[in-house]
Amino acid sequence: MKTATLAKGAALPIRPNYRIPLFCAVTLLFWMSMYTCVPILTPYTEHLGASHQTAGLIVGMYGLSQMLLRIPVGVLSDRLHKRKLFIVFGLAFSVLAGVGIMISQELTWILILRALAGAAAATWVDFTILFASYYKKEETTQAIGTITLYNSLGQMLGILAGGAVADWYGWEAAFLLGAGVGAVGAIGAMFIVEKFDRDAQPITMQGVAEVASDRILLTVSFLAILFQLLTFATVFGFTPVYAQQLGATKLDMGILTFCSTLPTAIAAWIGGGVLARRIGERNVIILGFVLSGVFTAVIPVTGSLWLLIATQALAGFGRGFTTPVLMALSIKHMSGGRRATAMGFYQAIYGFGMFAGPYLMGILGDVLTLEQGFFIVGLLGCAAAALSYVMLRLAGAGTTRPQVGG
Repeated sequence: MKTATLAKGAALPIRPNYRIPLFCAVTLLFWMSMYTCVPILTPYTEHLGASHQTAGLIVGMYGLSQMLLRIPVGVLSDRLHKRKLFIVFGLAFSVLAGVGIMISQELTWILILRALAGAAAATWVDFTILFASYYKKEETTQAIGTITLYNSLGQMLGILAGGAVADWYGWEAAFLLGAGVGAVGAIGAMFIVEKFDRDAQPITMQGVAEVASDRILLTVSFLAILFQLLTFATVFGFTPVYAQQLGATKLDMGILTFCSTLPTAIAAWIGGGVLARRIGERNVIILGFVLSGVFTAVIPVTGSLWLLIATQALAGFGRGFTTPVLMALSIKHMSGGRRATAMGFYQAIYGFGMFAGPYLMGILGDVLTLEQGFFIVGLLGCAAAALSYVMLRLAGAGTTRPQVGG
């Protein structure tokens, strides 16, 4: 068996024939498990008696949990030198969350279990850093684009399958399906290839504080908050509720979210590679905000389900363009020893947007109307496009050339 030698001569097995395909498959199963409930979760909680605000809090708890746990997870996995272990734990938590929501109809318990699902998603930092380690530093954007593609494919399959089984067998079937897929993924994760440079600088709380002063990282993290707010207020939050007002079935809600996510998967590959090289990373980010903002603002004037689906598919391209480029910019300019720390900080920070988006939308829906809420959030997305141009330019981020630093 061929080996790669680390700085102090430690031998690392290389299994090029299966390590990347297996990792991609596990990633797909992980996100499929997490997203079978997405098209029906907000309508389901309102079916159980939740207000818009309470439903938004439940959906947002997933992001709040990630925000609180992602850095500690990164620190602990670095100290234990076991990224693979945390990936397995993440899949196990997704199983527990799915089973728990399936058997409980108490809103308090569903809130807690969504926090557990967020704890599972907190291990995404280990997914991204381990996968990026399989590539050369200058191929970071390509690596992140690839892993984001399988992230989106898993979400897409989970969304469509979850909506379908909920329509055929009832709400709870979507949660059971997610738990089953997570169990298969956990078994597969036991065979992924660990790669850990013991001489690399580990994630520490002191290191996080030092990295957090990096201007580029702070800039892209702030923009990621705004982008996740936009995403979780709409397609992963209240767009299915609006679709239900238009007469959508559970399957229709799954199709809506699927059609919003499919363009995201396509655009993640294009935006992370080809488009970023052609027009520059900064312009890709601006384009993504514009598409997402405009096609959120027009939701209130969509009078039919199929027109709503069309607009949200176009918004999906915006999400796919922006997400992998922002993620890549968070670590691209960092030295190898600080990349895991930077990724942990970035993913923790954008978790606030995942919490704030549905919670804000829930408040707007109760105080005003959902239609007015969509319009306000859409305007915020358009304003974020202009803000991203100014902030990225001032930070010196978003060029097509790799930055130097760390």
